[in-house]
Formats: sequence, C-alpha cells, structure tokens
Amino acid sequence: MSIQVNDRAARLADPVDVAIQVNDRAARLADPVDVAIRLRPPEHAGIAERFDASDPTPGLDVARNPHVARLLHNRKFQFLMILPNQIVFWTVIFVGLLGTAVPGLNFGAAITWYVWFCLVFVMMVVAGRAWCAMCPFGGFAEWVQRRTFWQRTQKTLSLGRKFPEGLAQFGFVLPVVTFLLLTWIEEYFNIAGPGNPASTSFMVIGIVASALIFFLVFERRTFCRYICPLTSLIGTVGSMGMVAGFRTRDREVCLSCKTKDCMRGGDQGFGCPWYTWPASADSNLYCGLCTECYKSCPEENIGLFLQKPFTSVVAPRRRRADVAWAIALLWGLVLYQQINFTNAYNSLDSWLNGHLHIPHYPNPVGYLGLIAILTLVTAGVTRSIGALCARRDVAFKQAGNFAERGSRFRAYFVPIAYGLIPVVGADYFARQLPKFFKSSPRVVPAVQHMFGAAGVHSWLYNARLLSDPRIVTTQVAVIALGTVAALWATWRITTRELIPVSRSALAVRVTTSGLVIVCGAAAAVLYVAMQAAN
Repeated sequence: MSIQVNDRAARLADPVDVAIQVNDRAARLADPVDVAIRLRPPEHAGIAERFDASDPTPGLDVARNPHVARLLHNRKFQFLMILPNQIVFWTVIFVGLLGTAVPGLNFGAAITWYVWFCLVFVMMVVAGRAWCAMCPFGGFAEWVQRRTFWQRTQKTLSLGRKFPEGLAQFGFVLPVVTFLLLTWIEEYFNIAGPGNPASTSFMVIGIVASALIFFLVFERRTFCRYICPLTSLIGTVGSMGMVAGFRTRDREVCLSCKTKDCMRGGDQGFGCPWYTWPASADSNLYCGLCTECYKSCPEENIGLFLQKPFTSVVAPRRRRADVAWAIALLWGLVLYQQINFTNAYNSLDSWLNGHLHIPHYPNPVGYLGLIAILTLVTAGVTRSIGALCARRDVAFKQAGNFAERGSRFRAYFVPIAYGLIPVVGADYFARQLPKFFKSSPRVVPAVQHMFGAAGVHSWLYNARLLSDPRIVTTQVAVIALGTVAALWATWRITTRELIPVSRSALAVRVTTSGLVIVCGAAAAVLYVAMQAAN
C-alpha cells in the first residue's frame, strides 16, 4: 500500500520513513491511511534535541498500571465511554423536538447551553482531547463507518476517500472556519440564547449528519481532524491539559518497526483514526485518546502519559503556522462575542443590516469583518514586534511575508500565538460562566418535567448560583489567571525561541509580555462592561 500524507504540516511534523507492503485486499480497504512511507533508513539526527523537552517522563505512564492497561486493551472501553453521551444527545434531539417550547424547562436546550459547554471547557483544560474520546457525534458516525460498536473489523462502510490535499494543508484553520459558521448560525437563529428548543435539536442533527457524511465518504476520522467545529478549539485550549496522550515509550523501537501497526492497524486495533504517529508526537494537539494505537502495537511500546500543565504549549520544538492562525482567529471570535454587547457595535450592525437588507443581528459582513480585523491586528502586532526586535544579521526569507516559512513574520508570530493560548482559553471559559451560574439549576426541573413533574414554579427554575456582580468578579478572576499563565508561557517561549533571533532580550520580553497583558486587560474590561450579560 503506497501511503502519502495529505496534511502538509503533518508531513513536516511526522516524517515516518518505513516501507509497508500490504497484499491483503481487505486490509487495504480497511486501512487506506496516508502516512509517510519511503524506503530509507530512519534518521536519528536531532531527535534528542527535538523531543527532550516535550517527551513525558516514564513515571507518568498510567498504562503501566495493570488495571489501566487491561481497561485500555478492552475493545469495549471506548464504546462504553461514548455510550452515555450518545444517550444524552439523542435525548437532547428528541426532547428538543417533542418537549416543551419553554427553553429553561426543555432538557435538550437546558443541558446543552447551561451546562455542557462549561463542562467541555473544564475537560479541555484538565485532560486535553478527553471530550473527543467520548464524543457522540464522531462516535456514532464511526460505529456506522466500521459497521460495529467495538469489534476489530476489516471491511468498512466508507468509500475511504482521501481528504483533498489543497484543503488539508490548512490544518487547524479549516475547522475554525466551520466553527465561525456554526457560531454565526447560533447567533442568527438565537439557538444558544437559548431560543426555541427545536433549533437546538436541528443544530445537533446537522452536526451528526455532517459527521456521518464525512465518515461515509472519507477515511477514518477525517471529519474530526479537518472539519469538526470544535476540533481547533479543543486542540489549542487542550494543549494546556495534563494528559499528553498516547506516546512512544522507546522511540528507537518505533523507528526500527517494519509494520507500523499503530498507523495501519493490527490484529487488536485499527490504525490511528487521527493520522498521528505516536513516535513523532511532541504535543497533545492531535491525540484523540481513542486507544487504537495502544491496542495495535505488537511491541507494547505505546503508553498513556500525563504531563505537567502547559507542556504542550511551551515544549514543542516544531510549531505550526496553521495552529497559530487558528489561535488568532479564535481570539478574534471570542472578542467579537464581547464587543457585540456594546452600543457602538449594535448601531453598526443595524446600519449594515439596513443597507444590506439583512433582517436582524448578526450582520454577516460585520461579524466576519470585525473578527478579521481583530485577527489581523493581533498578527500585525507580532509583525511589528519582529520588525522592532529582529536581529539584522539573521537571514530571514522575505522578511515580513505572511506566508513564507522562513520569514521574520512567521518566526515571531507563531511562537507568540502559542503563548496566547492560556488567555484565549480563559476568555472562552469566562464567556460561558453567566449562563452556567444563572441558569444551570434549571437542568433539574427540566429533567423532572420530562416525567411530568416540576415546572417554572420550581424554586430551582429561578435559582442562581451567583449574583451578577459575583459573576463579573469570577470572569475577571478567570481572565487574570489566564493572563498570568500566558505571561509564564510567553516568557518561556520567548527565552527559547525569540531571544536568539532578537537584538535585545529586554525589548522582546517587554513587547511580548505587553501584548499578553493588553489582551488580558481588554477581555477583563469588556466583561466588566457587559455586567454578566449572556
């Protein structure tokens, strides 16, 4: 089987150089993954330098525990992780369509908008892509694709197409585009208000249907890696988490492996659905924690590792421009969701709607325009930092060019964007807090209402966990913590990656730290102005 890599960034990050010949037609159909395969000896040069900082310590391999190992080897494990969420989200769909039209009493709307988003953000910060391991959307589509709930099968229902390389090269940016689209739809139809509970059901149905189509057309978890609206947010914010994912225990064993069962599948497991080679992983960005590589490896050379918080933010030696742009776009979006509260933006939106004949908020031009401006301003500041601080004796390619790999702009923009991850993640989490603190108790009467009990007169329906002033205080505190974490991450990244190419260590430290402080202060001021608005 000839294997190539569609994702150009992944090719650079995962140069797997082995030769695999597959004569079994069934295996070819089951494992049409493009991972890097060429006939040449493994390259050992630079491996220690690249991975020393990002490799977890052997003592943090929880799969060494025999009870954990037995659980991870069990093919029913992931099915049992997905099943509870599958039940919940099908309940969301049916209750949203058939239940009460009162949003706060409808379980589908209440659990989705008052509780679920907050829980997912907490999960990201603590455990990276833990949500991906139990996601009902990808889980359901994968069951259909594999034609099984948990067995290792050879034949699939999918056409096994490869995702177009022209799109795959955008990496994390493409899912951000789908996230922007989904967010606009939520805002325009007032789905997340929450509005009509049926709208929540139709949104979930749309996500499930989209996932199913991609799983039936493309190979493996193409949808999860390249399309899912949440994958970039979970991947970037999740890099703060303490779960490193499935990694190699001994890289030399992986380099000398002739079969790469972790990628093409083995007797006990499928090839990695996320196209991630454990031996080349230096962060948790793309590990979906699905356990397939662990089950497939015949050498027992893959473990499930924990790591110190923020390791996947500061430690990687090879940073990706698509991730950096995704961070900048996500930052622009969350700032938009704060700025749209202001009277000035409301006036602008109304003016645009009047001239473009859009019925109501949000005007798509204002929506995309403001996000683009905020994104480009952030990128422009990093470009200015590079112009101010870069050494003149360093030969950058086309200095300042936005696309050139060796450009001065990229040399500064990419590391600085990674340093902003904690404050961006904190802002997204803080944005969810008003609904959680004001309305999450309504989930209890919503559950009772499904069985004919409780209602809007239940004391929990009008209960609040915090008052508005305390919600604002909590939001500002979250932003402060995120800003402090971003300052620490930026300081570490600047020391290792920017000072060597800068004329003045002091200047680059002050400017990068100043950018983080300004971002944190802007978010905090906007939350004070919003006064706990949903």
